[in-house]
Amino acid sequence: MKRVAIIGGGKLGTSLGAALHRAGHEVSAVTCLRKASARESARLIGRAAPFTDNARAAELGDIVFICLPDRTIAAAANELARAAIRFSGKTVFHTSGALPASALAPLRRRGAFVASFHPVQSFARKDGGADLFAGIAVALEGDPKAVAEGRRIVKSLGGRPLLLSAGQKAAFHAACSIVSNYLVVLFDMAEAALRGAGIKNRDALGALVPLAKGTLLNVKNIDAARVLTGPIARGDAETVARHLRTLGRLPRYKNAYRTLGQIALGLAARRGLPPERIRALRLLLGGGQPPPRVRRRTGSGPSP
Repeated sequence: MKRVAIIGGGKLGTSLGAALHRAGHEVSAVTCLRKASARESARLIGRAAPFTDNARAAELGDIVFICLPDRTIAAAANELARAAIRFSGKTVFHTSGALPASALAPLRRRGAFVASFHPVQSFARKDGGADLFAGIAVALEGDPKAVAEGRRIVKSLGGRPLLLSAGQKAAFHAACSIVSNYLVVLFDMAEAALRGAGIKNRDALGALVPLAKGTLLNVKNIDAARVLTGPIARGDAETVARHLRTLGRLPRYKNAYRTLGQIALGLAARRGLPPERIRALRLLLGGGQPPPRVRRRTGSGPSP
């Protein structure tokens, strides 16, 4: 059985190590900057020797995962390449979504097969659980032998391999960031609006989380453009104006609401929103004044 070393026992590295251990892989070593953190990661993984020395840990792995921030991956690769370690035949992955496998070029020159291994998942805690990899996509890019090894590992974790080229990685990672990171930003915006109205966060999240889950389920089962709902999809300029007024005390969020609203208006226009409603909403979202409210009449009597 091939041994696995984890360089960087943070949230992702520790979760990956725990998932690998549960799937039957031998996780031989894990590193952190501090010994106490390395011991904690080793305990959560289940079985691994804790280190603060990356080279000593990498020596114990036939497969090495570099689970470090993007800005430190090149330096870590150079550090390992200078070490007195036999890399010929080893497989080395980094877990960056944005960087190509060529970030590990110094290790490739030492004889390693290199690739990127990016789980499309959010890792908020070290002890998030080994089941975080079940059913998710893992983007792979790099040397054919390393990618083949990565495919086997992903399938052993219950995930789905997603093969990318180096030129596709930045766009794919941008999409991941929009969906994951900016969803958190949207929740912060929503909570700020509710706090301004005196609504407690606990009550707000109880209402908003099921709404978000339902929306994601709709996107999964249909598609983003077709499941847009709400005042912009309906062409309801009066409601949008009301939203903008209540967000007046939060100028950053008001500007973000306008920017996102303009994109949503493009979706609504493609779905056939009448031109006059598009014009009214475009004026509002561009910073103009709302159109005058028109009272609708039914029959010959006044509207209530």
